[in-house]
Amino acid sequence: MTIPHDYIERTYAGVLGKLIGVYLGRPFEQWTYERIMAELGEITYYVNEKRGVPLIVTDDDLSGTFTFLRALPDYGNSRDLTPQQIGQTWLNYIIEKRTILWWGGLGNSTEHTAYLRLKNGIPAPTSGSIALNTKTVAEQIGSQIFIDGWAMVAPGDPAFAADLARRAASVSHDGEAIYGAQVVAAMESLAYVENDLNRLLDTAVSFIPKDSVIRRLIDDVREWHAEFRDWRDTRAKIAERYGYDKYGGNCHMIPNHALIILALLYGEDDFQKSLMIVNTAGWDTDCNSGNVGCLLGIKNGLAGIDAGPDWRGPIADRLYLPTADGGRAITDAVTETYNIVNIGRTLAEMPSLQPKAGSRFHFELPGSVQGFTADTSIESKGIVTLENVEGYSHLGKRSLAIRYQHLAPGRSARVATPTFIPPEAINLMGYELHASPTLYPGQTIRAGFMADSLNKSKVMCRLYVQIYGAEDKLVTIYGPQKAIHPGESVQMEWQIADTDGAPIAMIGLEIICTDSRADGTIYLDYLTWDGTPNTVFKQPVAGGTMWQRAWVKGVDSSHDKYWPEAYRVIQNEGTGLLTLGCRDWTNYSISATIMPHMVRAFGISARVQGLQRYYALLLTNDGKARLVKALDGVKIFAETEFSWQQENEYVFQLDAQSRRLIGRINGQILFDVEDTEEPLECGGIAYVCCEGCMSSENLSISPL
Repeated sequence: MTIPHDYIERTYAGVLGKLIGVYLGRPFEQWTYERIMAELGEITYYVNEKRGVPLIVTDDDLSGTFTFLRALPDYGNSRDLTPQQIGQTWLNYIIEKRTILWWGGLGNSTEHTAYLRLKNGIPAPTSGSIALNTKTVAEQIGSQIFIDGWAMVAPGDPAFAADLARRAASVSHDGEAIYGAQVVAAMESLAYVENDLNRLLDTAVSFIPKDSVIRRLIDDVREWHAEFRDWRDTRAKIAERYGYDKYGGNCHMIPNHALIILALLYGEDDFQKSLMIVNTAGWDTDCNSGNVGCLLGIKNGLAGIDAGPDWRGPIADRLYLPTADGGRAITDAVTETYNIVNIGRTLAEMPSLQPKAGSRFHFELPGSVQGFTADTSIESKGIVTLENVEGYSHLGKRSLAIRYQHLAPGRSARVATPTFIPPEAINLMGYELHASPTLYPGQTIRAGFMADSLNKSKVMCRLYVQIYGAEDKLVTIYGPQKAIHPGESVQMEWQIADTDGAPIAMIGLEIICTDSRADGTIYLDYLTWDGTPNTVFKQPVAGGTMWQRAWVKGVDSSHDKYWPEAYRVIQNEGTGLLTLGCRDWTNYSISATIMPHMVRAFGISARVQGLQRYYALLLTNDGKARLVKALDGVKIFAETEFSWQQENEYVFQLDAQSRRLIGRINGQILFDVEDTEEPLECGGIAYVCCEGCMSSENLSISPL
């Protein structure tokens, strides 16, 4: 597989197109064409304000697309990845009834049905088969809405993209639903190297049966496009021949696939017009719009998106991906682009890319802001605007220009980006936002920035974070302050002090006026952090509830204002994890004092990468202490006799240093082993509870 020279930017445009399409269509999902025209008119821009809903939301289209693709790196980026491995990825990242999917019940929600099959030991592709789940259930739209990532890791190779799409789709779908997914994936893959829409369609349909409904549908829409000049006439023909009344279930693939083809043919290669058609036409608007946006983003690049109104400014690259791996929930379009591109490069036997020495925020893609917006949480007399520009970078090619005007003496301009659930996302409706912070006490923030040589005066700059304090109000903590003169470059480091258990919600840069008035530009080159957290996770003295939300609940229950302990962890069936932390944590020590109340097994876990990938130190009800590894099944590394009783406290400590794991209980070293086979090299932390109830006041983490 040959990687196109503009692979990164086209993939970024595809990711942005997906985000824009989903955010655009979400506020009126499943509306009919008639209702849309009556209440909203043609959809030419975001209507979230008119509908009274937020723009940046959690959505299954996005969560599934960027999560299920993790099967590739989790299984070594093998070109031979199997449906069964993708199914295991579902079980690892999905928290039942809480994340990613529409939990509509067995036989009603296709994805919920497939999840239950997987959970009950039925592997993919049987889990999504018509034979097991019926034709109607298996042919709904879900396979198509999750498919874009599989195309973007196979740029210019539509046969490989279509085959990956088949494998991924078969976890939950079958029949026509797989064919539709293959068509979308093949078109998106070929769009990296081919600009002619008809050639994209001709190639894509060559991968599906000639007698399939999807093939006949595409032929019909192309014929109607040649016959009717107005897209509305063809939409009416689609409704007549392929409408919801003909194809049952909650959201069938066939009608919605037809609207994607409609929008592409009548959109005349214009991003805004195509999105207008696919959204105005109705039915599953966010899904269809997301696929169209992604395809046209790849095909026409950033220029195609930027040719119309400002689609990018309001979303500022922001993206939420709630999964059992909570530290990856607060993300952005640039981060996900590089995740995809590095998978694609690995599949092509090329090295991965780490812009600006692996900085989290590097702004290397044109127009990117990576979630940074003007911080309006304090009074400021200044005007602040942000722009991604070329130059002003020691480590790369681009930077984020922070332009400030009319700053009075003592006033400041601030820009920030979320590191945890931001205030506006605390009470999102629909799909829940489960997340852990990405930044913690004990870690060191590093930033580089410079002042424009045209600035008229020096200003003071400092980093800051905002934590959730009393009543979950944001409280600002400032780093050291430095003066920066016109034309000067500054590098800054700041280690975050303990926050008494309060989660860090935002990170930002403040520019303070020291003269009579300040106008100018500061260029943010990079911002990143590293190191192991050094803190105690507990209930903050200030109270609030966001410290609880920092823990991703892969258990039946974990917090309640009526319980005396900070953490009372309850799991009714099987093993549950209450997780926190990030995938980039490597070597550390964790410890917790735990009281079992009535439980089959309990303990702590390190290097957590989801619900089925972790190390755990446990006490079990057969009188054993065990060190185990979960990786598509549980392996007992070591065990020993250990007498314990319910309602007594036990001190657990688990050290993870490279491949070495040391487990202690009550200060005694019980295990000291090396994992020499497929070691888990990184991940977060967790309380582990198996069928019962346990409690704890705090869990600490520190560097080794």
